[in-house]
Amino acid sequence: MENEETPSSPWLIKRLKMAPILPQALTAPLKHLLRRSQHILLPGSCLLCGADAGSSLLCPPCQDELPAPPAASCPQCAEATALGERCGACLLEPPHFTRVLPRWRYEFPVDRLIQALKYGHQTAVARWLGAQMAATLPAGEHVIVPMPLHPDRLRERGFNQALEIARSLARQRRLPLLANALQRLRPTAPQADLDQRQRQRNVRGAFACTTDFGGQSVILVDDVLTTGATANECARALRLHGAGSITVAVAARALKRQSA
Repeated sequence: MENEETPSSPWLIKRLKMAPILPQALTAPLKHLLRRSQHILLPGSCLLCGADAGSSLLCPPCQDELPAPPAASCPQCAEATALGERCGACLLEPPHFTRVLPRWRYEFPVDRLIQALKYGHQTAVARWLGAQMAATLPAGEHVIVPMPLHPDRLRERGFNQALEIARSLARQRRLPLLANALQRLRPTAPQADLDQRQRQRNVRGAFACTTDFGGQSVILVDDVLTTGATANECARALRLHGAGSITVAVAARALKRQSA
């Protein structure tokens, strides 16, 4: 079992001693540091370690170190399971979405990449994430729908990271992007300190759908999935408006049970 804050190899530990966006303290100084890194990094330098990355966001060694999803996981919510069986939570209370497709586990250093996007306003990360996630999508005709932000949060942050990822994903796969199909009706309390039931109540009725999908397959895009409560409530709204299969595509999945 790997600690979320601990690099997975001695090689990566050595490289990250000079990492431009990986400070030990990720509180108030993070935003300032990440904004400065846009000017500090040389063109073509790896966002994690500063080494030559050519035209990519990360150098090949850093990209190879990113934590893959577990080999055995629930086919619906992507939580790690012993043999790839459906997890108890999905059996007890099936979610409205069909499946979750994560590109990585939400661990170090993937968490730093996502923080660079959300708090450092490094939108190049969103374009790169979308390109990386494109390979995980199933073949077929789909429409892309981003997880919406409430207008108050959108004004505060200045952009919707899920929409930026979705733009890249739609471009890579040449799929329609329905940027306004979902709307967040009211602001909700931060989910981080809530248990599963509280999270469900917190987002209940918080989303509205403006599109009649008529059985279309939908790709719901977000940066991170934790318990899945928010994605499930969005999927419920999409189902009420005729969505067929609903795939939740995320850059990273936070796992209760970490895989080796």
